[in-house]
Amino acid sequence: MKIWQACLCLSLVACEMVEVDYDWEIFKLVYDKEFQDTWEEAQRHDVFLENKRKISAHNALFKQGLVSYALGINNFSDRFPEELAALTSLAKFSEAMLASSASRQPIEFDDVTLPDSVDWREKGAVTPVKNQMHCESCWAFSTTGSLEGQHFLKYGKLVSLSEQNLVDCVKNPNGQLGCEGNLMEKGYEYVKKNGGIDTEDSYPYLAKDGTCHYDPKTSGANCTGYVILPGGDEDQLKVAVANVGPVSVAIHASSDMKYYKQGVYRSEECRNDTVNHAVLVVGYGTTPNGTDYWLVKNSWGWSFGLQGYIMIARNQNNMCGIASYASYPVM
Repeated sequence: MKIWQACLCLSLVACEMVEVDYDWEIFKLVYDKEFQDTWEEAQRHDVFLENKRKISAHNALFKQGLVSYALGINNFSDRFPEELAALTSLAKFSEAMLASSASRQPIEFDDVTLPDSVDWREKGAVTPVKNQMHCESCWAFSTTGSLEGQHFLKYGKLVSLSEQNLVDCVKNPNGQLGCEGNLMEKGYEYVKKNGGIDTEDSYPYLAKDGTCHYDPKTSGANCTGYVILPGGDEDQLKVAVANVGPVSVAIHASSDMKYYKQGVYRSEECRNDTVNHAVLVVGYGTTPNGTDYWLVKNSWGWSFGLQGYIMIARNQNNMCGIASYASYPVM
């Protein structure tokens, strides 16, 4: 009996190893993973296995209805912690951001209408999902996203704008360039003072700091100023999204958000008193089961979440601080 049990255990372990190895090979193929040597692959394989276990445990709770969102394997599933840190780099500017929005007065809009749902993608005001990669430039993608939306709504033409232009030309409060993080308002201020921002085609993204070489002949948009909404006010954010267009926001991206796959993200780990990541709110709505959400465009590529998007819980005590630092440009 003991021999039979031992054989059964070995068989189960072998089956698990075959399954895990198969998943790993598929993962490498799908995300075009290449490694310097077998040692690096072994290290990343260990990270992948640990994430796979955590994701499976979380999704078991999702299937039971105990959590509101599911996780999944994506391009980040073999990343080391220091690599993932580049995705959420704004913590050092959180205090400045929250202070900037805390003193803002409510914005009044004429003839305010608040539809039950909004999705600016359906109106053509949102460019395809982009990827910041290893550069701490989420702020630049959030800035260009709101500029792209306002330019479309004013001129009827959707133009993809250059994040690299902002990365190379806008210094953060610490005097560093864009791959060390920054504030969206710094991006707006640069575009206003500079008289424009180049198109993506003319100034392509390199995911690293470079030499500023803006060319006014290839400018894709301009702005005359910007508005920062009162901090923490989801009602004001809703009014702005409904009546103005896509809105830049800073959020607190908690650790498991990087593996978000579907559902409405609502987590006790996601704080509303600090921020570390910049994204773009392109709409809002309510799920069939009555859960309110914000529709958010991320800058982590197509493999993240809902083809680059995430639904974050709305009217849940400013979940993830989504209304803590919200802004949009004026044209």
